[in-house]
Amino acid sequence: MMQPKSRVKIAGEETLSNGWTRLSSYLLDYIDRQGATQRLKREVYHRTPAACILLYDPRRDLVVLVRQFRLAVHLNGDPAWMIEVPAGLLDDDHPEAAIRREAMEETGYRLRGARFLFKSYTSPGAVTEVMHFFAALVDTADRVAEGGGLDEEHEDIEVLEIPLDEAATMIETGEIFDVKTIVLLQWALLNRGTLS
Repeated sequence: MMQPKSRVKIAGEETLSNGWTRLSSYLLDYIDRQGATQRLKREVYHRTPAACILLYDPRRDLVVLVRQFRLAVHLNGDPAWMIEVPAGLLDDDHPEAAIRREAMEETGYRLRGARFLFKSYTSPGAVTEVMHFFAALVDTADRVAEGGGLDEEHEDIEVLEIPLDEAATMIETGEIFDVKTIVLLQWALLNRGTLS
């Protein structure tokens, strides 16, 4: 069997945009399973690695989520103030250090511990971003700041505390439709007995 890397050769790359992040157009020669070479054109959005975290308070059986504006969702005509787990780019930090920083900035919760769960590509057909998923136990004493995001980045983040079962129902009703949030809430429901 042919090794996967030997089946693909990049024949050309063109940068289409290099603003907030880079968008490239690629020509590639791809050898299919029958051994025929296909010339393919693909566009790839180069996103740096990121991390997200589920903050769970076992005493109150609730999760700490955030609501913020998402332009791409707005452009699709869906409710643009999305309910999500705290998340952010690594900015050259280790994933755990980055998610500790993001949790504090967005929610005001200082993490005592963060448990790494797994990493995943959230949209591998066109985006290079790798997301590192974490979970952490919190309680009211861990909220040491207001949160809401960074003023210099013009973040306008609302902090929400929602019972876990209610958050699960919000997936079914379509109020929560962010994939990283759905994945972490489903993980929490499956692992609820081991979270305290």
